[in-house]
Amino acid sequence: MSARENTIERVQYNRTKIVATLGPASSSPEMLEEMAKAGCDVFRINFSHADYAAIENQIKHIREINRKLNIHTSILGDLQGPKLRVGEMENNGVELVDGAEFIFTTNKMIGTAQMAFMTYQQFPKDVKAGEFVLIDDGKLVLQVTSTNGKDEVKTKVMHGGILSSKKGVNLPNTKVSLPCLTEKDIKDLDFILKHEFDWIGLSFVRSGADIVELKQLIKKINPLSKSKVIAKIEKPEAILDIENIIRETDALMVARGDLGVEVPMQRVPVLQKMLVKKCLEASIPVIIATQMMESMITNISPTRAEVNDVANSVMDGADAVMLSGETSVGKHPAKVIEAMSKIITQVEEEHDIYYLDRKPFFSMTDRFLSDNICYAATQLSKQVDATAIITMTHSGYTAFRVASYRPKANVFVFTDNYSILSQLSLVWGVRGFYYDKNISTDHTISDIKFILKRDGYIVENDYIINIASIPLSEKGTTNMIKLTAVE
Repeated sequence: MSARENTIERVQYNRTKIVATLGPASSSPEMLEEMAKAGCDVFRINFSHADYAAIENQIKHIREINRKLNIHTSILGDLQGPKLRVGEMENNGVELVDGAEFIFTTNKMIGTAQMAFMTYQQFPKDVKAGEFVLIDDGKLVLQVTSTNGKDEVKTKVMHGGILSSKKGVNLPNTKVSLPCLTEKDIKDLDFILKHEFDWIGLSFVRSGADIVELKQLIKKINPLSKSKVIAKIEKPEAILDIENIIRETDALMVARGDLGVEVPMQRVPVLQKMLVKKCLEASIPVIIATQMMESMITNISPTRAEVNDVANSVMDGADAVMLSGETSVGKHPAKVIEAMSKIITQVEEEHDIYYLDRKPFFSMTDRFLSDNICYAATQLSKQVDATAIITMTHSGYTAFRVASYRPKANVFVFTDNYSILSQLSLVWGVRGFYYDKNISTDHTISDIKFILKRDGYIVENDYIINIASIPLSEKGTTNMIKLTAVE
């Protein structure tokens, strides 16, 4: 009897992961548990709205839920970065009229319909005549007419509207001289490392050097930190230096909100596909973010366009899709996750998203054996219609590598390194298990097979593939592949 004819029901789960942003709507222990049960793999904490006492409670509840449900939900801390904003405006907002002159000043003041405070102190020095200033996600468009290079910039309102307090500013044409990490970011980073977050998001990345700077700072603050870095791509400069960014970062986020303001909106879908492809080639996770199910902030179901957006991100090959306001301030945080999970399930059942036929780059490095064993495992899994690829790892490297080939077989990771289990919750198709027995290779493979069969992940007559480093006790380079049938 073949695995397909087996009548025992096998545990099923989505390969594409879900990232959910926390906020006032999703801070209670009850809602966090409901969201985890609905399919959330990663909880995102946005440090733009940081309240350390509230965040400490969220961390405590998440880790209690993980223990209670025996899961490994990940925690992502998202640094604000050098976010540019206008200051306070009079009357809760003023109207900017098309064609009118509007002045930005770096001197603090309450804004009027003629002038407003700009938080970015270097603005008059960095900006040039002819460059555009976009406010409130591009709803207001102004063009620079002149700058005194010191504390004042004159602009013409090209597309007006209501300008409210503390709205974000984008400068698509300006080379911004701000450092990638602000004083606030460094303070938040210290908090993140103290609480051992799994992932750290770096906003407004412009070059690979920004990632290097963050990683050096992490080492300086906590040399033993296991936290990994996510580069958020939302600036045109990042696209120009994408090869270096991908080389230095541990994961990537396509932050379509700011990116869609800073580059022509029609480029965003093409850039999304390009970035996903490059991340798959580099075997690093990639998240698609912003406005995925935005109508569900208030509505009980998504629009058909939103359903298509999520589905297309899955078909592009993203490791994860992200929810922002939908779960942080929306009315139905758990229902949004349920709806997104259903879309993912449908696409993964029906669309040919599996087996990216991409051979590993030939390179005589210390990863040469591992890379080729991982590739061979995915090819073999396709040939024999294997149910599972099982890897024993200490660093997690083989999990990232196997997942990047997008096998149809489930990827099960067994490790004695507890810190990587929650990190792997961001990686496509991977389910992690803690395993610290130190026995012979044959006994370990047999024991792992027993665990997976007992828990319903594999059933009799399934083909499974084991990859590992032999001898296991050395925790070295992956050099073994074994195909067996489940008895």
